Amino acid sequence: MIKLHHLNRSRSHRIFWLLEEIGIPYEVVHYERDPITNFAPSELLQVHPLGKSPMIEMDGKLVIESGAIVELLCQRHAPQMIPDATSDAYLRHLECMHFAEGSAMIPILLNLYVGKLKDAGAPLHPRINAELNSHFSYMEGMVRTSGHFVLDELSAADIMLSFPAEISGRLGYSDDFPKLTAFQDMIQSRPAYKRAMEKGNC
Repeated sequence: MIKLHHLNRSRSHRIFWLLEEIGIPYEVVHYERDPITNFAPSELLQVHPLGKSPMIEMDGKLVIESGAIVELLCQRHAPQMIPDATSDAYLRHLECMHFAEGSAMIPILLNLYVGKLKDAGAPLHPRINAELNSHFSYMEGMVRTSGHFVLDELSAADIMLSFPAEISGRLGYSDDFPKLTAFQDMIQSRPAYKRAMEKGNC
């Protein structure tokens, strides 16, 4: 049995969604953010020293980091969601898996934290906005005719890139990047996604 340590309104929604897509048994330990600070609760620190979510327990081991969790779950339970390792698509898969939590998240997190500085952070916003636009534009160019990122059906890369794609919509870029907006609409209409949203208080 897989156990997911799930924090509401966090990147662990991707793992919740993936587990629903795969359709394997799992259990969930729910954690709620502080309503004032929005910080994760201290209980997560009892699971791992970083106190962050997502984390899964599988085969007696604790696994952290969204990309590692998605890769592991797909390898074991949904190999069709990862391209053949000898294909060009696999190279794109690797790039997307790392881009989603690497390059893409840097301007997103900067925007979040600098925004808390209010007027003091104003000088940084032009550069941050330029980086956001650049990264979302890059993602827009990666979307295939099928509406997916790597394969022409749901893949591990779609799971990982769903988070920055949805952030683009929340930040008001929907009209600027119609392919990303269509991707969001597509994944949000999937029954497994809807179940994850309902069960996870995402």
